Amino acid sequence: MSRDQNAGRSHSRKNNNSSFEMVEEFKFLGQPQQIKILFRKIITAHCSQGMLLKNLLPSSLLSKNIKIKIQRTVILSIVLYGCENWSLTLKEENMLRVFQNKVLRRIFGSKRDEVTEEWRELYNEELNDLYSSPNTLWVIKLRIISGVWL
Repeated sequence: MSRDQNAGRSHSRKNNNSSFEMVEEFKFLGQPQQIKILFRKIITAHCSQGMLLKNLLPSSLLSKNIKIKIQRTVILSIVLYGCENWSLTLKEENMLRVFQNKVLRRIFGSKRDEVTEEWRELYNEELNDLYSSPNTLWVIKLRIISGVWL
């Protein structure tokens, strides 16, 4: 439906016999806020806070197991805080994928190419094979749908 056709209709969601109106824009402290932009800002802020430990991850003093534990317990907790209320678009999903791959590249480092014998970054598929935990997007979508905490 176009916006004009949809103008007179009310959208709502029910949760435990309570009904909530769905809106695309609302006022907060007197300023209009668009939900899509608000979620993008929240996700960007969470990712940048999660990257505060980025200098710790490439350290050779820590084992990969410790780095993965830091990623799972600290970084992921920061990024996923409040994700049950997010409404993700493809752009936000891509932002989260890029963030996760950046963190994993810092943990696993570079790989020496067998043919050229030069150092290169790991491909996304290689990162996913090395990192045995569930994908961040999968965890977020599961939390949004069911409220399950992993």
